Amino acid sequence: MTTVKTTCAYCGVGCGVLATPTGARSATIAGDPEHPANFGKLCSKGAHLGETIGLEDRLFHPMIGTRQASWDDALDHVAQRFAATIAEYGPDSVAFYASGQMLTEDYYVANKLMKGFIGTANIDTNSRLCMASAVAAHVRAFGEDVVPCSYDDLDAADLIVLVGSNTAWCHPVIWQRIEVARAARGTKLVVIDPRRTETAERADLHLAIAPDSDVALFTGLLAHMRSSWRLDGTALAERVHVPDGFWKTLPNPDVARTCDIAPADLQAFYDLFADHPRTITLFSQGVNQSTSGTDKANAIINLHLATGRIGKPGAGPFSITGQPNAMGGREVGGLASTLAAHMGFSDAERDRAQRFWQSPTICSGPGFKAVDMFDAMAKGKIKAVWIMATNPAVSMPDARMARVALANCPFVVVSDCIAETDTLRFAQVKLPALGWGEKDGTVTNSERRVSRQRAFLAAPGEARADWWQVAEVATRMGFAGFDFANAASVFREFAAQTGFENGGTRLLDISGQATISDAAYAAMTPFQWGGTSPFADRAFPTPDGKARLVPVVHAPRDDASRAYPLRLNTGRYRDQWHTMTRTGLSPKLSQHRREPLVEVHPDTARRLGITDGALARVETPNGASIFRVAVTPDQRRRDLFVPIHWSDQTSAGGRAGLLPGPDRDPISGQPGFKNSPARAGSYKPDWTGFLVSRERPGIPDCVYWTRIRTAHGWLVELAGEGDPAAMIALMPKGERAEMIDARRGVVRSAMLAEGQLQAALFVSRSAGLPPRDWLIGQLGTDEASSFEVLAGRPATPALDRGAIVCVCFDVGLNSLLAAITEQRLVTVEAVGAAINAGTNCGSCRPAIAKLLPVQESVHV
Repeated sequence: MTTVKTTCAYCGVGCGVLATPTGARSATIAGDPEHPANFGKLCSKGAHLGETIGLEDRLFHPMIGTRQASWDDALDHVAQRFAATIAEYGPDSVAFYASGQMLTEDYYVANKLMKGFIGTANIDTNSRLCMASAVAAHVRAFGEDVVPCSYDDLDAADLIVLVGSNTAWCHPVIWQRIEVARAARGTKLVVIDPRRTETAERADLHLAIAPDSDVALFTGLLAHMRSSWRLDGTALAERVHVPDGFWKTLPNPDVARTCDIAPADLQAFYDLFADHPRTITLFSQGVNQSTSGTDKANAIINLHLATGRIGKPGAGPFSITGQPNAMGGREVGGLASTLAAHMGFSDAERDRAQRFWQSPTICSGPGFKAVDMFDAMAKGKIKAVWIMATNPAVSMPDARMARVALANCPFVVVSDCIAETDTLRFAQVKLPALGWGEKDGTVTNSERRVSRQRAFLAAPGEARADWWQVAEVATRMGFAGFDFANAASVFREFAAQTGFENGGTRLLDISGQATISDAAYAAMTPFQWGGTSPFADRAFPTPDGKARLVPVVHAPRDDASRAYPLRLNTGRYRDQWHTMTRTGLSPKLSQHRREPLVEVHPDTARRLGITDGALARVETPNGASIFRVAVTPDQRRRDLFVPIHWSDQTSAGGRAGLLPGPDRDPISGQPGFKNSPARAGSYKPDWTGFLVSRERPGIPDCVYWTRIRTAHGWLVELAGEGDPAAMIALMPKGERAEMIDARRGVVRSAMLAEGQLQAALFVSRSAGLPPRDWLIGQLGTDEASSFEVLAGRPATPALDRGAIVCVCFDVGLNSLLAAITEQRLVTVEAVGAAINAGTNCGSCRPAIAKLLPVQESVHV
């Protein structure tokens, strides 16, 4: 079948994908060698997109309450309820909550309806949770939200500084590009992160700074560069506005002590920065997701402006986004803090937007940002909300209160492609949306490159595009200007708005695309607005054409207490994405981390009385959850780390969203997910166990459970109180072979049908449980023996491959160590040649390198 060029559904790298349908709901996936974002490379998530495009768990039809409805009925109902709410309570009583998973065309229509026709700026997005601080910092420094770098700069840099970015896991294709540059040019790498991640393992210098001490670090470096006469006087005089008294705001504290790092390491960083003018500082969520995130970003930008390291090849501050179209949402005005097309809320800008839209009204100013929006719902100020392509009941900080807010809102509409999420439970109307592979439109990646997402699968059921749903509701509310024929017509209007009365005042101007034909839109190749280096030879988009140095303040959180003496950090796993509604469909991606782990330093674990592999209860002032313990020296003492992905659909523990509070950056409104006060202690259940099953089992009734897919079915981890025999209710109906020792609290049950294992349950009051992998492999096989299954092992012992490291080839830790030892392998390439590990997507290469007897740089 025809191969379709599209763009990956995951992070902001924006990788090009070649999708070749092999059936109605199947396709082979490869990287697009012609796409300038990735040149054919894909990470583990992108490489396994083909496992996520089936129809399981899909929402096929509109629903009003519990009944299936026609599109006409559902859209009429939404339009009438929104109109009635606005008529009674005013435009600010309604809101949209959007997502970086949406296409630019979806975002554009939603923003146009809310700000230009309903007349409120109450449209925000889950991108508020990932990069709003970078947006605010860009606006403060440059006058516009412009990322000043391109991926090409990574190839030209002599020094790359990664700040709050586990790039090897969260942006693996960028990581591979960095490693190529290191191999080719000897580029130096500094990683600034409280955790010693796989990214930090590969660095020339790792600074494990105290959480939220970034401002002190970078203002200290700026002060050092000034005192050693390393600033760029010409750049400061000609291109940068320095506020009166700015230099006096630079503190002169003991930076090493403030950041809790060795003075020698701090000096090494200072020296590396001073000696390498071609420096890229790439920053991500560790900077943004902070109660001082905007000041952190501006501290980095200040450093680059003052030293002239911006607008030149291989130099600049580079914010890399988390979602595939967070940038596109920023461009069209998907944030409550911007109007549209990089315009603000001045009278002139509001008048310009209203005249362009020919709209009956225009919003008067900024709307509720994400946390404030849900707070307004909880207080009854927002009485109708439309949520699109996101799962805030899991992802919002203080997720318990987010659920209270949704329950309190009289009218909740959710557009989604999944039939059951934690958020959909609160919806009065459910609208089936298109998913990846079905959508048609554009996305913008972290380097301002616009690419096409194209459909290669038929729309399932009655699923329709998000932009179409919004346009239909707008029309039914009586608004003109929403009669878009297709995604191309929406794109043309957005492109025209970027150039409308622009006159060069805003760098975002793609008005040359405003007359693009449908055929040219269909054939569009990736293009980059602003060029590779938008500030190379042009003025900054400020009234005087100069960038601004912005005074910043080191403001550490002061909410530690005797009750909560630890600090909690949250983040992503390498092979999972957001709340797992997509990656959770992939058996391959589920193997890298089968459970949500709380990572803790050995010294802290001993003090807390928790042990590796056991369970621990993690608690903050906002909530608590239970996690499996991973003891590792890669954590700072007194710090904890937990993943963000697990939800009520996949677990009764590991709910990271319950833990961070609503505290947020006062400028950007972005929540501080990375540094919450916390405490932890051992959780000792009466019993532990697990279930393997060919069919998806029901929700267990126990204190702790997690559920993931495997190649042959499902794996459910269990722990709880009371009688362990109650877990037999999870087994499918049919004849079972069982072994129950009530005195010892041991339950083993196997259900076979026609010689094939359908399910097996193992529960014990002691810690003695068999390995999972062999039992998972027996599901559905004709060789299954009830005797062997109940024993939990084959008659002839098999090699335990260990925890999965390479998901592409199912290579485990033990298999890797055996090959490295027995074959005396000393390079990642040699490991790949011997057992294939690391030769496909490359995401596991840093982990393989860490296992080698002589640590090496990973060359791709």
